[in-house]
Amino acid sequence: MIRPPAVAGRFYPSDADELAQQVKQCLAREPLDERSAIPALGCMVPHAGYIYSGRVAGAVYSRIAIPSRCILLGPRHFPRGGPLAILTEGTWQTPLGEVSIDSDLAGQLAHAFPSLREDALAHEAEHSLEVQLPFLQVLRPDIRIVPVVLATDRYPVLEELGLAVAQVVKAEKEKAQNDGVLVIASSDMNHYESDAVTREKDERAVRRVLALDPRGLFDEVRAHGITMCGYAATVAMLVAMRELGAENAELLAYGTSGDVNGDRERVVGYAGIAIQ
Repeated sequence: MIRPPAVAGRFYPSDADELAQQVKQCLAREPLDERSAIPALGCMVPHAGYIYSGRVAGAVYSRIAIPSRCILLGPRHFPRGGPLAILTEGTWQTPLGEVSIDSDLAGQLAHAFPSLREDALAHEAEHSLEVQLPFLQVLRPDIRIVPVVLATDRYPVLEELGLAVAQVVKAEKEKAQNDGVLVIASSDMNHYESDAVTREKDERAVRRVLALDPRGLFDEVRAHGITMCGYAATVAMLVAMRELGAENAELLAYGTSGDVNGDRERVVGYAGIAIQ
């Protein structure tokens, strides 16, 4: 199957040249070479329109080493399709061309976590993973992906998914001539409160991510009403990071929509974090 772009022309330009130029502007610097790039196991990046969150996403992607394969975890914003949805074959289109799904890696993850269901409907209109692809295409043209979207908030399920992700990443790491697998959690931060309140709430959540504390993030979000749309994806990613032996997380960029449009009364927060 070919999954066409759902938000080209809205979240990012539909013209290929214009899109490539905007991605490079969001990166704000030349990507680091292999010797100085962060050897990240995972990262958390936002997924709003590039005018709002592109700078934060670019701060992460320009600093980390991007292998040829990524597992993308994000929220399912719309009530369409199943709550644990994967695609294991086909390609995703953007104005920059097609990105192939790594069928072998996707199949391994589906086998390791049988609750995942093949579900094109859940992915059809969802933007949380799509907006990551142009960054990956510019920086790593041979990128292959495993796309997973989530609409569940049950911690045991998220923990099981994270353990399954770690299992397949470990298995791939042991293979010869393999450059590894990056785990990307796509999430914006607190939504539609004042800039001051959003920054305070986001600091609570970011603190837990930097501590590599999946249960702490889960509890913090729920206890303090932090409307972090991809917290489930981030929890699963953090479980995987701990299982893979991650020792350090770094906040590379933070901002709110108010920094762009000047509206400080009703903002969305964006954080970019690399984990190694």
